[in-house]
Amino acid sequence: MSSTLSTLTLDRCAVHTRTNKPWSLARCCEAYCSRGIGGISVWQDAAQAAGMGEARAIIESNGLRVPAYVRGGFFTAHDAADRTTALDDNRRLIDEAGVLNAEMLVLVVGATPKLSLAEARAQVAAGIEELLPHAESTGVKLAIEPLHPMYADDKSCINRTTDARAICERLASPMLGVALDVYHTWWDPAHEAEIEKLGANNQLFGFHVCDWKQNTGHLLTDRGLMGDGCIDVPGIRAMVESTGFDGMIEVEVFSESYWASDQNSYLDLIVDRLGTHT
Repeated sequence: MSSTLSTLTLDRCAVHTRTNKPWSLARCCEAYCSRGIGGISVWQDAAQAAGMGEARAIIESNGLRVPAYVRGGFFTAHDAADRTTALDDNRRLIDEAGVLNAEMLVLVVGATPKLSLAEARAQVAAGIEELLPHAESTGVKLAIEPLHPMYADDKSCINRTTDARAICERLASPMLGVALDVYHTWWDPAHEAEIEKLGANNQLFGFHVCDWKQNTGHLLTDRGLMGDGCIDVPGIRAMVESTGFDGMIEVEVFSESYWASDQNSYLDLIVDRLGTHT
């Protein structure tokens, strides 16, 4: 696979609203637009706080593309009624993604303590299969996001790109693919081969960047910005783009320390790291 890295321009980049968590959707949009960032990936709390119609108006008035609405999924449960409720929630989220003209709904698929991983994965596949007709009718793609194995207890039973791809191949829908987040997948020995397979099958829908800090202080909210840690983000980006991927590069960072900092200065640092470490 070629490792040639194309020039990254800010209009090809998006920032997740959760990255600048202290800001409202309107403030995020204004700040991203002012710096030439081309997109915003919207978390449901930010959109729902504004109201879906107003959220769409804010985004459109700033000329931003919405690569992703985040996050659906959480299909697993011991009780069938809970799984039905999850499907109803996901149909609503698909509709909300459609209101925002989001390209995809990102799926964090879920895991349930004392439910075997095999059964949980079967429930996930069944749940996604149920959702696909609704996704097709709205034009919103579904993107499975594999999560690091440390989240296999209660957040995601899909921890390798291989497992996400297997569901995509089984269900064989052009509306279903994978959102690849370097934080969750960088460690995988099959990483490059899996990226190549996703690209060949047109199943690589999203690409999220951040960094893994050595001696991380919290498994959820101490992510690094690109260049803060040990992930070869440019190298992985080269793998991704070698497949023909031309989607947005999405910055997704959960960090208590960055959230506590001045958000304008932090966004300037994000812009710098997109140029120097992505």
